[in-house]
Amino acid sequence: MDEDIAAMTIEQWLDKAAQQLDEANVFFGHGTDNAWDEACWMVAHVAQLPPDFDDMMMSEHLTRELCFALNDLLAKRIETKKPLAYLTGQAWFAGLEFNVNEDVLVPRSPMAELILNHLSPWLGDQIPKRVLDVGTGSGCLALAVAHHWPQVTAVVGVDVSPKALAVATDNARHLGLEDKVTWIQSDVYEGLDGQTFDVILSNPPYVPTQSMASLPTEYTHEPVLGLEAGELGLDVVVRLVLGAKAHLSPTGILVCEVGEAWASWDAWAARHRLEIIWLDFEHGGEGVFLVSAKALETLDP
Repeated sequence: MDEDIAAMTIEQWLDKAAQQLDEANVFFGHGTDNAWDEACWMVAHVAQLPPDFDDMMMSEHLTRELCFALNDLLAKRIETKKPLAYLTGQAWFAGLEFNVNEDVLVPRSPMAELILNHLSPWLGDQIPKRVLDVGTGSGCLALAVAHHWPQVTAVVGVDVSPKALAVATDNARHLGLEDKVTWIQSDVYEGLDGQTFDVILSNPPYVPTQSMASLPTEYTHEPVLGLEAGELGLDVVVRLVLGAKAHLSPTGILVCEVGEAWASWDAWAARHRLEIIWLDFEHGGEGVFLVSAKALETLDP
């Protein structure tokens, strides 16, 4: 892509980059779902533009320095098959910028939409005061809640990985939310000492062991601890749901993502006569369910 580099516009670079990404069969699923959007993310990062920069910018000419930097980033994305977020150290979630590295999953949960919509209509007239994020990773769910739900008085993020908690702590500082979230090293609920919450959110590991070997190369750069969850992908989800009875307020709710394990989880819930609600998303996403504290009252371990 070095030919006519001095005369290249943003749109021309995007066209060529998107073509190369498609030809290289890279996998999109860590912030974008197509080559064009991935190339736009590269331009936004290198040129220090807003992630949703205006179409009016397309005719702007790139400097040689920017072109070389973009070409270098594009080459790394194709050669390493690392998610772009790891190459830039940056990911966006619920309108917020997060620092990420290979100690945490790249933020991408459709639960961002639920947070931005304040879990409407599922909370009714209830104003949640205490929110828990189990398996917080980069801290994206906890910090999005702290930022977008000013009425919340306590947000707690837990993770079994101290390296993940270090990233979450860094993000809290970066976003100016360090006084609004408490981080606790905990394997699910083990470190919570009986604390209760109005809302529990979780994007836990849910990839069945057998599926791990067939994941696109991009996923191999993410921590296995955040992905793999036993034969059916339910090892952590079952613990999360069974333990929620002791950590939800009487009118509380648990919202959890189970991704490709949704069918196994649906069967588990039906077998245990647990009433769950599968949530729909306006902007794409599936495999997220909601269960109320009331429904959990009838659940036997």
